[in-house]
Amino acid sequence: MKNKIKELRAREGFTQGDLANAVGVSRQTINAIEKGKFDPSLPLAFSLSHLFKLPIEAIFISED
Repeated sequence: MKNKIKELRAREGFTQGDLANAVGVSRQTINAIEKGKFDPSLPLAFSLSHLFKLPIEAIFISED
Protein backbone atom coordinates (compact mmCIF):
# COMPACT_ATOMS: atom_id res chain seq x y z
CA MET A 1 0.00 0.00 0.00
CA LYS A 2 1.34 3.41 -0.95
CA ASN A 3 1.03 6.32 1.44
CA LYS A 4 1.67 10.04 1.84
CA ILE A 5 3.05 9.88 5.38
CA LYS A 6 6.47 11.30 4.50
CA GLU A 7 4.95 14.24 2.61
CA LEU A 8 2.45 14.98 5.37
CA ARG A 9 5.09 14.65 8.08
CA ALA A 10 7.38 17.09 6.26
CA ARG A 11 4.54 19.53 5.67
CA GLU A 12 3.85 19.60 9.42
CA GLY A 13 7.55 19.91 10.26
CA PHE A 14 7.65 16.60 12.17
CA THR A 15 10.65 14.33 12.37
CA GLN A 16 9.98 10.61 12.23
CA GLY A 17 10.53 10.58 15.99
CA ASP A 18 8.02 13.40 16.53
CA LEU A 19 5.39 11.57 14.51
CA ALA A 20 6.13 8.28 16.24
CA ASN A 21 5.69 9.89 19.67
CA ALA A 22 2.46 11.57 18.59
CA VAL A 23 0.85 8.26 17.57
CA GLY A 24 2.53 5.97 20.10
CA VAL A 25 4.83 3.85 17.93
CA SER A 26 8.58 3.63 17.36
CA ARG A 27 10.49 5.76 14.89
CA GLN A 28 11.40 2.53 13.10
CA THR A 29 7.69 1.82 12.57
CA ILE A 30 7.18 5.22 10.94
CA ASN A 31 10.26 4.64 8.78
CA ALA A 32 8.97 1.23 7.68
CA ILE A 33 5.53 2.66 6.84
CA GLU A 34 7.07 5.51 4.82
CA LYS A 35 9.19 3.05 2.85
CA GLY A 36 6.22 0.77 2.18
CA LYS A 37 7.75 -2.13 4.12
CA PHE A 38 4.95 -2.19 6.70
CA ASP A 39 1.22 -1.50 6.49
CA PRO A 40 -0.14 0.11 9.65
CA SER A 41 -2.81 -1.46 11.79
CA LEU A 42 -6.29 0.02 11.52
CA PRO A 43 -5.98 1.81 14.90
CA LEU A 44 -2.66 3.34 13.81
CA ALA A 45 -4.15 4.40 10.48
CA PHE A 46 -6.98 6.12 12.37
CA SER A 47 -4.47 7.84 14.68
CA LEU A 48 -2.54 9.17 11.69
CA SER A 49 -5.78 10.24 10.02
CA HIS A 50 -6.84 12.12 13.13
CA LEU A 51 -3.43 13.75 13.58
CA PHE A 52 -3.25 15.00 9.98
CA LYS A 53 -6.99 15.83 9.90
CA LEU A 54 -7.46 13.85 6.70
CA PRO A 55 -9.54 10.80 5.79
CA ILE A 56 -7.62 7.54 5.74
CA GLU A 57 -8.19 7.31 1.98
CA ALA A 58 -6.29 10.58 1.51
CA ILE A 59 -3.24 9.17 3.30
CA PHE A 60 -3.16 5.54 2.19
CA ILE A 61 -3.59 4.51 -1.45
CA SER A 62 -4.46 0.95 -2.38
CA GLU A 63 -2.30 -0.54 -5.13
CA ASP A 64 -5.11 -2.77 -6.42
